[in-house]
Amino acid sequence: MVSTNDLKNGMVLDLDGQLWSVVWFQHHKPGKGNSVVRTKLKHVLTGKVVDKTFNSDTKVETASVDRREMQYLYNDGEGYVFMDNETYDQLTLTAETVGDAKNYLLENQTAIVALHEGNPLYIELPASVELEVTFTEPGLQGDRSTGGTKPATVETGLQIQVPLFISTGEKVKVDTRDGSYLGRV
Repeated sequence: MVSTNDLKNGMVLDLDGQLWSVVWFQHHKPGKGNSVVRTKLKHVLTGKVVDKTFNSDTKVETASVDRREMQYLYNDGEGYVFMDNETYDQLTLTAETVGDAKNYLLENQTAIVALHEGNPLYIELPASVELEVTFTEPGLQGDRSTGGTKPATVETGLQIQVPLFISTGEKVKVDTRDGSYLGRV
Protein backbone atom coordinates (compact mmCIF):
# COMPACT_ATOMS: atom_id res chain seq x y z
CA MET A 1 0.00 0.00 0.00
CA VAL A 2 1.20 3.47 -0.85
CA SER A 3 -0.34 6.89 -0.47
CA THR A 4 -1.42 8.73 -3.63
CA ASN A 5 0.84 11.57 -2.46
CA ASP A 6 3.84 9.26 -3.06
CA LEU A 7 3.03 8.26 -6.66
CA LYS A 8 5.85 8.30 -9.20
CA ASN A 9 5.96 7.84 -12.99
CA GLY A 10 6.46 4.19 -13.93
CA MET A 11 4.99 2.88 -10.67
CA VAL A 12 2.61 -0.07 -11.20
CA LEU A 13 -0.67 -0.06 -9.27
CA ASP A 14 -3.06 -2.95 -8.64
CA LEU A 15 -6.56 -1.45 -8.98
CA ASP A 16 -9.50 -3.89 -8.78
CA GLY A 17 -7.26 -6.82 -9.74
CA GLN A 18 -5.86 -5.11 -12.85
CA LEU A 19 -2.36 -3.70 -13.29
CA TRP A 20 -2.00 -0.02 -14.25
CA SER A 21 1.23 1.90 -14.82
CA VAL A 22 1.42 5.58 -13.80
CA VAL A 23 2.23 7.62 -16.91
CA TRP A 24 1.64 11.09 -15.44
CA PHE A 25 0.41 12.55 -12.15
CA GLN A 26 -0.30 15.99 -10.72
CA HIS A 27 -1.27 17.21 -7.26
CA HIS A 28 -4.15 19.67 -7.52
CA LYS A 29 -5.54 21.94 -4.80
CA PRO A 30 -8.78 23.59 -5.90
CA GLY A 31 -9.97 26.87 -4.38
CA LYS A 32 -12.21 25.10 -1.93
CA GLY A 33 -12.45 21.45 -1.00
CA ASN A 34 -9.85 18.78 -0.51
CA SER A 35 -6.76 18.41 -2.64
CA VAL A 36 -6.74 15.64 -5.24
CA VAL A 37 -4.18 13.75 -7.30
CA ARG A 38 -4.91 13.58 -11.03
CA THR A 39 -3.29 10.67 -12.85
CA LYS A 40 -3.00 9.23 -16.32
CA LEU A 41 -2.83 5.44 -16.03
CA LYS A 42 -1.90 2.92 -18.73
CA HIS A 43 -3.23 -0.64 -18.54
CA VAL A 44 -0.16 -2.89 -18.49
CA LEU A 45 -1.61 -5.66 -20.67
CA THR A 46 -3.86 -3.82 -23.15
CA GLY A 47 -2.11 -0.42 -23.35
CA LYS A 48 -5.39 1.46 -22.77
CA VAL A 49 -4.81 4.90 -21.20
CA VAL A 50 -7.35 6.40 -18.77
CA ASP A 51 -7.52 9.49 -16.56
CA LYS A 52 -8.25 8.82 -12.90
CA THR A 53 -8.53 11.22 -9.98
CA PHE A 54 -7.81 10.16 -6.40
CA ASN A 55 -8.47 12.04 -3.18
CA SER A 56 -5.22 13.19 -1.64
CA ASP A 57 -3.62 10.73 0.82
CA THR A 58 -5.77 7.78 -0.35
CA LYS A 59 -4.07 4.40 -0.01
CA VAL A 60 -3.65 2.38 -3.22
CA GLU A 61 -2.24 -1.10 -3.72
CA THR A 62 1.07 -1.35 -5.58
CA ALA A 63 2.09 -4.36 -7.63
CA SER A 64 5.57 -5.80 -7.51
CA VAL A 65 6.92 -5.84 -11.03
CA ASP A 66 10.30 -7.48 -11.49
CA ARG A 67 12.21 -6.06 -14.47
CA ARG A 68 14.90 -8.49 -15.64
CA GLU A 69 17.46 -8.09 -18.38
CA MET A 70 17.07 -10.99 -20.80
CA GLN A 71 18.60 -11.97 -24.10
CA TYR A 72 16.36 -12.79 -27.07
CA LEU A 73 17.39 -16.17 -28.49
CA TYR A 74 14.94 -17.17 -31.25
CA ASN A 75 11.33 -17.51 -32.39
CA ASP A 76 10.24 -21.15 -32.27
CA GLY A 77 7.02 -20.59 -34.21
CA GLU A 78 4.84 -20.66 -31.07
CA GLY A 79 6.56 -17.90 -29.14
CA TYR A 80 9.67 -15.84 -28.53
CA VAL A 81 12.35 -17.48 -26.39
CA PHE A 82 14.32 -15.29 -23.98
CA MET A 83 17.14 -16.26 -21.62
CA ASP A 84 17.69 -14.67 -18.22
CA ASN A 85 21.22 -13.21 -18.18
CA GLU A 86 21.75 -14.08 -14.50
CA THR A 87 20.20 -17.53 -14.05
CA TYR A 88 20.32 -18.72 -17.71
CA ASP A 89 16.69 -19.88 -17.39
CA GLN A 90 14.75 -19.75 -20.65
CA LEU A 91 11.31 -18.16 -20.88
CA THR A 92 8.93 -18.32 -23.85
CA LEU A 93 6.80 -15.22 -24.43
CA THR A 94 3.68 -15.19 -26.57
CA ALA A 95 3.33 -12.91 -29.60
CA GLU A 96 0.71 -10.86 -27.68
CA THR A 97 3.18 -10.21 -24.84
CA VAL A 98 5.97 -9.20 -27.24
CA GLY A 99 3.63 -6.99 -29.30
CA ASP A 100 5.18 -4.53 -31.75
CA ALA A 101 8.63 -5.12 -30.26
CA LYS A 102 8.93 -8.13 -32.61
CA ASN A 103 9.65 -5.66 -35.41
CA TYR A 104 12.89 -4.63 -33.70
CA LEU A 105 14.10 -7.90 -32.14
CA LEU A 106 17.27 -9.51 -33.44
CA GLU A 107 18.79 -12.72 -32.13
CA ASN A 108 21.14 -12.22 -29.15
CA GLN A 109 19.72 -8.73 -28.48
CA THR A 110 19.06 -7.80 -24.84
CA ALA A 111 15.73 -6.44 -23.64
CA ILE A 112 14.03 -5.80 -20.30
CA VAL A 113 11.24 -8.29 -19.53
CA ALA A 114 8.74 -7.19 -16.87
CA LEU A 115 7.39 -10.02 -14.71
CA HIS A 116 4.56 -9.98 -12.15
CA GLU A 117 4.38 -13.08 -9.93
CA GLY A 118 6.37 -15.01 -12.55
CA ASN A 119 4.05 -14.05 -15.41
CA PRO A 120 5.56 -11.96 -18.24
CA LEU A 121 3.71 -8.66 -18.77
CA TYR A 122 5.62 -6.81 -21.50
CA ILE A 123 9.10 -6.14 -22.82
CA GLU A 124 11.02 -2.88 -22.99
CA LEU A 125 13.50 -2.28 -25.78
CA PRO A 126 16.26 0.32 -25.97
CA ALA A 127 15.18 3.66 -27.47
CA SER A 128 16.84 2.77 -30.78
CA VAL A 129 18.21 -0.30 -32.55
CA GLU A 130 20.54 -0.83 -35.50
CA LEU A 131 19.01 -2.79 -38.38
CA GLU A 132 20.29 -3.67 -41.83
CA VAL A 133 18.31 -2.62 -44.89
CA THR A 134 17.52 -5.80 -46.87
CA PHE A 135 15.66 -4.15 -49.76
CA THR A 136 15.02 -0.65 -51.05
CA GLU A 137 14.56 0.83 -54.50
CA PRO A 138 17.34 3.03 -55.84
CA GLY A 139 16.66 6.65 -54.95
CA LEU A 140 16.14 9.09 -57.78
CA GLN A 141 17.01 12.70 -57.12
CA GLY A 142 14.41 14.91 -58.73
CA ASP A 143 13.05 18.42 -58.54
CA ARG A 144 12.09 18.84 -54.92
CA SER A 145 12.66 21.54 -52.40
CA THR A 146 12.97 19.21 -49.40
CA GLY A 147 14.58 15.83 -48.83
CA GLY A 148 12.46 12.96 -50.08
CA THR A 149 11.98 9.54 -48.56
CA LYS A 150 11.37 6.05 -49.88
CA PRO A 151 10.22 2.77 -48.32
CA ALA A 152 12.85 0.30 -47.15
CA THR A 153 12.54 -3.19 -45.65
CA VAL A 154 14.88 -4.01 -42.75
CA GLU A 155 16.14 -7.44 -41.65
CA THR A 156 13.22 -8.02 -39.26
CA GLY A 157 10.67 -7.51 -42.05
CA LEU A 158 9.59 -4.06 -40.86
CA GLN A 159 9.07 -1.43 -43.55
CA ILE A 160 10.26 2.09 -42.70
CA GLN A 161 10.74 5.37 -44.55
CA VAL A 162 14.39 6.29 -45.24
CA PRO A 163 16.10 9.14 -47.13
CA LEU A 164 16.80 8.64 -50.84
CA PHE A 165 20.57 8.12 -50.37
CA ILE A 166 20.16 4.90 -48.32
CA SER A 167 20.87 1.73 -50.30
CA THR A 168 20.40 -2.02 -49.75
CA GLY A 169 22.92 -3.51 -47.30
CA GLU A 170 23.43 -0.38 -45.19
CA LYS A 171 22.81 -0.33 -41.44
CA VAL A 172 20.39 2.28 -40.12
CA LYS A 173 19.35 3.37 -36.65
CA VAL A 174 15.58 3.01 -36.03
CA ASP A 175 13.51 4.49 -33.18
CA THR A 176 11.71 1.61 -31.39
CA ARG A 177 8.90 3.87 -30.15
CA ASP A 178 7.53 4.94 -33.55
CA GLY A 179 9.60 3.10 -36.18
CA SER A 180 11.15 6.24 -37.61
CA TYR A 181 14.57 6.50 -39.26
CA LEU A 182 17.18 8.17 -37.03
CA GLY A 183 20.34 7.96 -39.09
CA ARG A 184 23.01 5.82 -40.70
CA VAL A 185 25.30 3.70 -38.57
